[in-house]
Amino acid sequence: MTRLVRPDAVLVQAVIAGALSFAHLHDLAEAAGQTGWKAWAYPVSVDLLLVAAWHRLRTLRDAGEPSRSAWSWFAVALAASLGANIATAGLLDLGDVPDWLRILVAGWPALAFLGGTLLVHRPTSPSPPDSAPEPASVPPPVVERETEPGVQADSVAALSPPTIAAPPALVAHAQKIAADHRTRTGSDIDTGTLRTRLGVPQPLAEAIAAQLT
Repeated sequence: MTRLVRPDAVLVQAVIAGALSFAHLHDLAEAAGQTGWKAWAYPVSVDLLLVAAWHRLRTLRDAGEPSRSAWSWFAVALAASLGANIATAGLLDLGDVPDWLRILVAGWPALAFLGGTLLVHRPTSPSPPDSAPEPASVPPPVVERETEPGVQADSVAALSPPTIAAPPALVAHAQKIAADHRTRTGSDIDTGTLRTRLGVPQPLAEAIAAQLT
């Protein structure tokens, strides 16, 4: 079933206003010496710059960026369209257009080309990339190194106290003292007594006592 297209009042109003503005711009350009197809191109140029500036303005505003340049070109295009509509309202003799207006109309293509180029080719500032979350700090794995038997023995020996070598004469004298102590007491001499009898430091007495057993 074919649906009936109902005209929109806003759309109809926009078409009428656009057509009137287009005609006013054409008449002004033609009166300023731009005849033929050039007079028809002026309204298109003004309206396209107006639409491009508005579109750029919306894009910058949605991106949260400065839109002063887009506002400037939108104001230029609006002034050109509004000025042409007012000029054709009987306030200006289209049969005798002043020189300054002829200069403005003749210079409009260069101005419109510059504005359109800046609006189209001006890139938006790239949004900063989202900062990636920092990885959680993981302690490095503890690697147990296997120690060779010879190295391990050397390490243990390095940690153990050094062996004290007793002089042979002192050991022989300690043996006599130990034998005398065994004869008198019937028991082996202890390290403390041996140290006292010999008058030597404790480590040396222990080394000598180890050789008596």
